[in-house]
This record gives sequence, C-alpha cells and structure tokens, in this order.
Amino acid sequence: MTALYRTRARRRLLVAAGAVSVLVLWADATVSWFIAPSDTAVLVNFVLLLVMLAFFVPAVTALNIATRGLASLPERRLDERQVAERLRAFTQANIAMRLILGAVLVAIVAATWEGGPAVRVPGAAVFLGVMALLWTHYLLPLLVAGWRLPDPPPDDPGDDQESPNEGSVAT
Repeated sequence: MTALYRTRARRRLLVAAGAVSVLVLWADATVSWFIAPSDTAVLVNFVLLLVMLAFFVPAVTALNIATRGLASLPERRLDERQVAERLRAFTQANIAMRLILGAVLVAIVAATWEGGPAVRVPGAAVFLGVMALLWTHYLLPLLVAGWRLPDPPPDDPGDDQESPNEGSVAT
C-alpha cells in the first residue's frame, strides 16, 4: 500500500482520483437536472455513484494514510508541524470552496435566467447538488493536504546495512 503514496507524484495521482470522485458526483447532479425524473435518470444515478465510489474509496484511504490523519484527526492528536500544515490545508480549501460556491451560483443563475418562474428543477438534482457541495466541502482539505505533502527524507543507507564486523564471532 505504501507504494501508492510514497512519492509526491503518486500522491498527486491519488488527489486527482479523489477529485474525479467529486467531479463524478457533480456530473450526477447535472445529469439529474436534465433527465430527471425518469427511469434512465435513476439508472445513470446509480452507475455514476458506483464510479464515484470506485475512485473515492482507494484514493481517500491512501491519502488518509499518507497524511497520517492530518485532515481528520482531532487537533490534540497532532504535533505542532501537523497542526500548522492542517491550518494551511484548511485555509486553501476554504478559498477553493468559496470559488466553487461562486461558480455554482453563476451556473445556476445562467441556467435559469431565461426561464423565469417557469423553470423546473427536479428534486433529485437539488438533492444531488447539495450532496456534491457537502462532499466537496468534506474532501477538499484532504485533497489539498495530499497535494501539498512533501516527499519524506531519503532513508540513510548506513542504517539498513550491517557493518562488516557485525555478526561475526571473534576468534
């Protein structure tokens, strides 16, 4: 499992997989807006949710291990460096979330501008949109922390090897 998050490049791939899970949920809400209520919408909804979980579970599990619970553990269980990194991750996630909320607001206003009061938004789309917002808000600090996490220092080669005289019996 450590091979999944050992290097910064691999952790960033995990972050991308986590971001894909969020984007699939947003796509689900968008698709529901256009085709709900129908049997096709229910089928598409379940397929997209399964795809989202297929990306979410391994990515978030590995990112939580890689960041050592930075985004999810209580502050009292973190050291000073982790608390500072957590604060930076939450700050950047907050800024990104504000931009996302602004983009969602602009998209909704643009989509409903011409229709006036006759615009119909399916309840499934509203529910999935709120779930996508909550999912994004929940996952964004972990994604930011995983993206920012530096590579660990290289192992000292002298620690793993025995010295030539170690382990031999002196005569």
